[in-house]
Amino acid sequence: MDAYLTDVVVPTMRERFGVEPTVFRDEVSVMVPPERLTEAAQVLRDELGFDALLDITGVDYWPEGQPRFHVVYQFYSYTHNVALRVRVPVEEDAAQVPSLVPLYPSANWYEREVWDMFGIAFEGHPDLRRILMPYDWVGHPLRKDYPLGYEEPQFSFNFDDIERRKPRPRA
Repeated sequence: MDAYLTDVVVPTMRERFGVEPTVFRDEVSVMVPPERLTEAAQVLRDELGFDALLDITGVDYWPEGQPRFHVVYQFYSYTHNVALRVRVPVEEDAAQVPSLVPLYPSANWYEREVWDMFGIAFEGHPDLRRILMPYDWVGHPLRKDYPLGYEEPQFSFNFDDIERRKPRPRA
């Protein structure tokens, strides 16, 4: 593992946020509560040199997981050539975290994708709307409780056949 991570980043995150980093295959992850996410991202950017937010995604631990969701951020420092993963646990009934668009403009479309696929809202996002699914789509396809089923591609010649056999979600 990189010395900058072990000597600077890990102790800073431990002292400032009381989090205990985990290491797996030389990749460092920290778990930050949602209410401290903005502060943690500010420290990572301004004090620790993590100048890029490479990715944001979600994880659904349904039905066993408590909390149900995690929002996972991948930060990178070009100066130090190190990456840090930040995980934010999110309860299902309050699936919302602060937006990082003001700190990292690259968060804009990543947050929209997580909203579209998982239904996790980003408080303060400038334009939180669907990005992958049609605007009138109901539900969030990457949630594990989303109904699945085979669906034949629809064309004008087979519309009636598809409507007749189309699987429907259970109410």
